[in-house]
Amino acid sequence: MLYIFDPETDYILEDEQVLLRPLQISNFEHLKTFAVNEPELWTYSLQNAGSETGMKQYIEKALIAKEQGIAYPFIVFDKTKQAYAGTTRLYDIDLFNKCLSLGYTWYGKEFQGTGLNKHCKYLLFEFVFEQMGMERVEFRLDGNNERSMRAIKGLGCTFEGLLRSNGYRPDGSRRDSAVLSMLKGEWFEGKKELLKGKLI
Repeated sequence: MLYIFDPETDYILEDEQVLLRPLQISNFEHLKTFAVNEPELWTYSLQNAGSETGMKQYIEKALIAKEQGIAYPFIVFDKTKQAYAGTTRLYDIDLFNKCLSLGYTWYGKEFQGTGLNKHCKYLLFEFVFEQMGMERVEFRLDGNNERSMRAIKGLGCTFEGLLRSNGYRPDGSRRDSAVLSMLKGEWFEGKKELLKGKLI
């Protein structure tokens, strides 16, 4: 099977609950309310988007990485609430080794715990493994971020370990990064159906 991925193509992923569209600079207007009113969303992030300036830089850096072919950021639209919910991103895209990371994911508070994230991840796993032909998807997160750790494990991902003191938090302190992953074989051998069964 021939897999083709072109970062200049507008890939749109959707189901009955969520719509993922390529992030654009104009999306700042949809996201700035989170930056101003919910700055705590970036407590564990490597890049702080918790201000209007921070959000503009967040989007600009994502789009620069997209132009370089190493990232593909999406804006997330909740079809049930008919509202923009946050963003997510494929990054560290390595087409030769068929690996990438999935992260820079955040949702406003009213969208957390609604099942939206599972729908997003299902669509992204499907895209990554079945359209891009990737062999591995990796997640890296602050080792102290227990909420995200539970969520990623709940998707069926395997915890691989900690990278000690490998980055800075927005406050300047050092962080340990937890690494989790899912493999293409695992997706097709049962993880896909397990995750599909958790969609609400």
